[in-house]
Amino acid sequence: MADLLEQVKDTVEYHKMWQPGQTVVVGVSGGPDSLCLLHVLHRLAPDLSFRIHVGHLNHSIRGLEGDADAAFVAQVAESWGLPVTIERADVPALARRYRLALEEAARCARYAFLGRLARQVNASAIAVAHHADDQVETVLMHWLRGSGLAGLRGMLPVTALADYRLIEDQTMSLDGSDIAQEDNLPPECRVAPPVLVRPLLNITRAEIDAYCERHNLHPRIDRSNLDTTYFRNRLRHELLPYLETYNPNIREVLRRTAEVIAADYALLQSHLERAWTEVVRNEASEAIVFNLAAWRRLPLSLQRSTLRQAIHRLRRALRNINFVHIEEALKVARCGATGSKATLPQGLLLTVSYDVLVIASSDYRMLPDVPRVCDEEAIAVRVPGITLLPCSGWVLFVEEMSAPVGEALRMRPETRWEVMLDAEFLGSSPRLRRRRPGDRFCPLGMAGRAKRLNEFMINEKIPALWRDSIPLLVNELDQIAWVCGWRLDERARVTAQTRRVLRLRFLRRNS
Repeated sequence: MADLLEQVKDTVEYHKMWQPGQTVVVGVSGGPDSLCLLHVLHRLAPDLSFRIHVGHLNHSIRGLEGDADAAFVAQVAESWGLPVTIERADVPALARRYRLALEEAARCARYAFLGRLARQVNASAIAVAHHADDQVETVLMHWLRGSGLAGLRGMLPVTALADYRLIEDQTMSLDGSDIAQEDNLPPECRVAPPVLVRPLLNITRAEIDAYCERHNLHPRIDRSNLDTTYFRNRLRHELLPYLETYNPNIREVLRRTAEVIAADYALLQSHLERAWTEVVRNEASEAIVFNLAAWRRLPLSLQRSTLRQAIHRLRRALRNINFVHIEEALKVARCGATGSKATLPQGLLLTVSYDVLVIASSDYRMLPDVPRVCDEEAIAVRVPGITLLPCSGWVLFVEEMSAPVGEALRMRPETRWEVMLDAEFLGSSPRLRRRRPGDRFCPLGMAGRAKRLNEFMINEKIPALWRDSIPLLVNELDQIAWVCGWRLDERARVTAQTRRVLRLRFLRRNS
């Protein structure tokens, strides 16, 4: 078998875990795995030309033993001439606050700490000591809990830390919010989000123990790893040895299975990304809206994947999505009539509407049955005549008023979807279109002063999800004549000087 040092070097280079000249934060608990990792990387640093910064988080779980672990890591780093940062987190309090299992809260706190540290020291990667036996336990644990492909592929050699669904707390944010604060910095001063890397993922626990003994390393022993009340420990000490009585190579079988599933999952993700752009009509922080007909044409696998993706995007801290939730939502989305609903995790609700599928909070105000423009391409308006709005059950009816202008001035629209305007401002080639960046118009009642359309919509408290689909009536110069249903442009209003008046009404097709 190849020397462990060479195996790790090959893994780092094969997966391009970091580049020469970069800094790597190494998470060190003081146990055999992380001490082995630190020792190996310390030996490889001159050859691969990278810098090391040690990070240790005291979880406040093990009392004096935890304090001794922190002191041990500090002493090792100092004796090896490595910079080290040690912090403490009250993980039990964190678990109570977020109603998490202690192990999950510790994981969240640890990765959040390592992420902050990586950004502070401008590190491109965070190295952790997960090894081949950890991979076996992870795959088996996910299978027993009913995971999909994402869980059965196990841990990956390289993962963007921003992909991890950690506690959504200001002090623990790893979703890019701290990056946004650097938008005003020049590119050369910005720090790229770090990646999480696992250089020992192909190394077994037995090889790690042998390495520590061979190099006279004396790691700390965490006695909680022997406590079989923890689910992972039961797998390690009870289930896996039992499975080995059926197949002595079960660990290798599970590792190979994870590698195969990881490749299959990557292919599925590429199809998901393509499908996402085709079926998502609107995406905002409060809701995701699918084109119902396009979504229902997807293969079953991608229907499941898009539902899972929508939940993950709306609830980033949620790690595990119950299979039953997805299957119940799938039934409603595939076959449900307008108004059908399905409950999803963390207060989310799936709702089938006229031509869309909406995933949002249960208190979200869904887009009502109103005129909408859903395609990027503008719709030519017939003057006079009837114009169909393809993605909604509405039409625009345009007629020229035969009444004198004075009489038209006295008339009042019957609904918000009706207006009278100056035909000359509208011109000969009017269109309906969606909003575009930079749109401005002169809202009626503002004495001709121009206003940004986006600002107008915010002031009118139009929900963000509605804004892209509100029809804008524009003339041949692309000037907005009417923000349909909301406000006429001052320049399009009927005045005593108007020579021709047009009456526009949006009507439901069955009206």
